[in-house]
Amino acid sequence: MGGWLLFAVFLYVACAALIVAEVFLPSGGLLSICALACVVGGVAIFFRISSTAGWLGVVVAVVMIPLLLVGAYRLLPKTRFGRNVILSGPVRERGDAIPDTAELLKLLGQVGHVLTPLRPVGTCDFSGRRVECVAEAGYVQKGATVKVIRVEGTQLTVRVTDEA
Repeated sequence: MGGWLLFAVFLYVACAALIVAEVFLPSGGLLSICALACVVGGVAIFFRISSTAGWLGVVVAVVMIPLLLVGAYRLLPKTRFGRNVILSGPVRERGDAIPDTAELLKLLGQVGHVLTPLRPVGTCDFSGRRVECVAEAGYVQKGATVKVIRVEGTQLTVRVTDEA
């Protein structure tokens, strides 16, 4: 009986190793099928020993498998392999973010050039700084000179001007 118990425990350990291996070495499900076979074999042996041991084996398997998966997936991004295969999120530099109202208020009265046509929204350049702007009225051609006349929250309103 002791040999069967050790073999069942070995099958559970093999199942655990195969589950972790499946996370790190995608095999198209082959390792998962082997892990499933190990756990089913282990549960069968536990039930052969006694029904109490069998149900205890089922509970251990139900708890062990999700914990192993969660642990392996949390460990994966910290490994060199994981960093190579997992995509990182977009990196946004501070200059690409929407400026806050305090920064935009500094542009009030500034003169700039239209980079993309304002229909009525587009992009303008104010001393090398690209900012999304709204035309005061209608369509404004690319290359036109504009002046910031109003700042409301994060929205700049501009008017066509002849100033340079």
